Amino acid sequence: MSKSTNIFQSATAAPVGDWMSSAFQASPHISIELILGRTVLALVFGFVVAGVYRVSLPQRRDAPVLTTTLVLLSVLITLVTIVIGDNIARAFGLVGALSIVRFRTVVEDTRDTAFVIFAVVVGMSVGAGYPMLAVVGIPAVAAGAVVMRQFGEMNGTTVAPAATLVVRLGVGHDPKTLLDPTFSNHLVEVRLTGVASARQGAALDLTYAVRLKQAENALALMADLNRVEGIQSVELRQ
Repeated sequence: MSKSTNIFQSATAAPVGDWMSSAFQASPHISIELILGRTVLALVFGFVVAGVYRVSLPQRRDAPVLTTTLVLLSVLITLVTIVIGDNIARAFGLVGALSIVRFRTVVEDTRDTAFVIFAVVVGMSVGAGYPMLAVVGIPAVAAGAVVMRQFGEMNGTTVAPAATLVVRLGVGHDPKTLLDPTFSNHLVEVRLTGVASARQGAALDLTYAVRLKQAENALALMADLNRVEGIQSVELRQ
């Protein structure tokens, strides 16, 4: 009885703040200064990646949202890489924990995906202790993105930015039969991103991610679609 009492007393006699302070002690393999330095560096590189994105791609409605995502993603990937370190078990544990996350946002421009990967690579390089990889890689990617944008503009392939087209069809009509001829005349890229019922089930709203052959073709596209029998309304958002 006295032995158990002594154990209890020794446990409670320790200062209350000891366990709290030990919880905030850095791992012996990495210091607080190193974590802070890598996090700040990742934040700086994240701003640079976002700046390259804004300069090299046409401006869109959702551009501010993606630029914020690129900055945050660079920092978060750096922190995750620091947490994983060289521990394989920890890496698999994080993969399992993060697998519950589901993203439903449709990426309208494949170049956006490239910049998301760009931010991930920058974050991993900083978190793993290879900041020079980001220092060398960022100018290379920036130069490639800017040069290809200029090349595309000279060839007329990137005149019109990505846009969202919403077409309302009456139930019973085949969207492919009605829309494909008009799409082929005015669009260089079209992808169905959403379907919703409208007017209490009497119509369907079809949402497409599209890119016009020429920016001035927007009015012609709207006019041609409105002439098609079965189409109730058309909305084009850029």
